[in-house]
Amino acid sequence: MPAIKTSGAELQASVAVARYQQVKDHITQGIQDGYWQPGDRLPSESELVQQFGLSRMTVNRALRELAEQGRIQRLAGVGSFVAQAKPQSTLLHIANLGDEIRQRGHDYVCQVLAVERIAAPVEAATALGLHVGDSVFHALCVHLEDGLPVQLEDRWVNPRMAPRFAEQDFSVLQPSEYLVRNVPYDQMEHVVDAVLPTPEQARLLQTPQAAPCLLLTRRTWSGGVPVTVVRCLHPGSRYRLGCRMQADGRPVVG
Repeated sequence: MPAIKTSGAELQASVAVARYQQVKDHITQGIQDGYWQPGDRLPSESELVQQFGLSRMTVNRALRELAEQGRIQRLAGVGSFVAQAKPQSTLLHIANLGDEIRQRGHDYVCQVLAVERIAAPVEAATALGLHVGDSVFHALCVHLEDGLPVQLEDRWVNPRMAPRFAEQDFSVLQPSEYLVRNVPYDQMEHVVDAVLPTPEQARLLQTPQAAPCLLLTRRTWSGGVPVTVVRCLHPGSRYRLGCRMQADGRPVVG
């Protein structure tokens, strides 16, 4: 078998990758071993440059990628810190996001961007079993944890099922909580996709447009009639979705 030739440029690139990966592995292992806890300040770029004998550019790349992966947080002029563990929300029922955040001891705020009654566009009409142009409620909210956006909620509601939806103060009682209390559902559908945010979504979530997000699309029915369809967009580095269940499909409690 003939020998595989590697150019000098390819070898240099390989060495560079190995070097910045050393820094990433060192920090990742320290976090996993508990040497650095969430919120702890990490060694500075200068300290890592001296410790590993690498260029500042190489160390900066390692820290930048760790930040993009959600493992650390970087504050300009302050330093790098171990990121808080990403909260996980269940897929088995409609979670109360505000309660989940408060239970972690964090501040919760719902910023209401829009609550309106408009003509249903194609997507909303199809999801709710209505005709295009029928009257529907639309709500757009940003949910924040300690001042940082963790969810963009884009919701459509069937007025027949919740005629007073638009009269509510959703900064006090979030839309999902109002609907669960007033329109008990008997069927629910959850679909999760990995997506990139639009420029406007990235702006509202205060995240780079190139940063992947988790999109949870939920529909509920009551007596066979669609109640609501909502698209909940979460920055992937700040949130996770999951569940645990028995082999027979029943959820594990406790």
